[in-house]
Amino acid sequence: MTPVQSLWFSLFITAFYPVAGKYAVGIISPIALLLCGTLIAILFFSPWLTKEKLWGRFFKKDVFVKFAVVGLFGTSLPFTLIFIALHYTTPTNSAILNQTEVVYSLILAAIFLHEKPTAKQLLGTGLVICGVVLTLFNGNFSVRWKGDLIVLCTVWMFQVSHIAAKKLPADLTPAFVTAGRVLFSFFWSLPLWLLMYLFGADTGMDFSSKSFMVVIYFGIVNYVFGNLTWYKAIRNMDLSKATAVILSYPAFTYLISVFAGYDKFGFYQTAGLILALSGAYMVTSVIRKAKAK
Repeated sequence: MTPVQSLWFSLFITAFYPVAGKYAVGIISPIALLLCGTLIAILFFSPWLTKEKLWGRFFKKDVFVKFAVVGLFGTSLPFTLIFIALHYTTPTNSAILNQTEVVYSLILAAIFLHEKPTAKQLLGTGLVICGVVLTLFNGNFSVRWKGDLIVLCTVWMFQVSHIAAKKLPADLTPAFVTAGRVLFSFFWSLPLWLLMYLFGADTGMDFSSKSFMVVIYFGIVNYVFGNLTWYKAIRNMDLSKATAVILSYPAFTYLISVFAGYDKFGFYQTAGLILALSGAYMVTSVIRKAKAK
């Protein structure tokens, strides 16, 4: 699978997570979902890591701090906060606010990775943002300040994590980087769970088939294959370009909602979908040209 194909595959996986996160509300607490999901992902990678004797590599001084940053800011903190935010806001509001990540990406990638966006990339990024907002527009947006502010204060964390991942040694495979992310995410989640428990926050789960399915989805589909394809992409292309493409995911989230019978096609949604796809395709073409050079 090429880096571009991996990027689009990761996009489709990401498109499902807001719906799954909202589905998890009332079934399993955010921190319990994080703990169980990352544990499932670790168990998935354990046979390979053990066979290849790779466990010790995570704790070498050249990667330990970077993996700690990836785990904390890539999964533990942001996913816990976003799942909490979904108790107070909607997946629609959350998806719109997540588009601010592309701004953080352009700024942080320019500062720390010395990436220079092209005019075509900026135009494509703008089309993605406009398309997503238009896709989700249905005339009845409501401000849910508590949840929305949590999301706004969270999205920058993903970019910090991605930059740390880009700084990891080039010889590390996407699979190893993904395994490191879930391992350190699990380590960070343990004190987070204890802290929330001591302060009386919800830290439990409903032991049912529904909660089991949610944990399996986030553990295997999102934390393993979603991250695996994402790291295959960003370790082989500019982070700001990959971010611009993947942030068209709310348009696909809307499509999933339509096919699931939760929503209907409308003018704004269809026009927005076309804009978002056009922008994502435009940035993809920039990536392909850069790789060709």
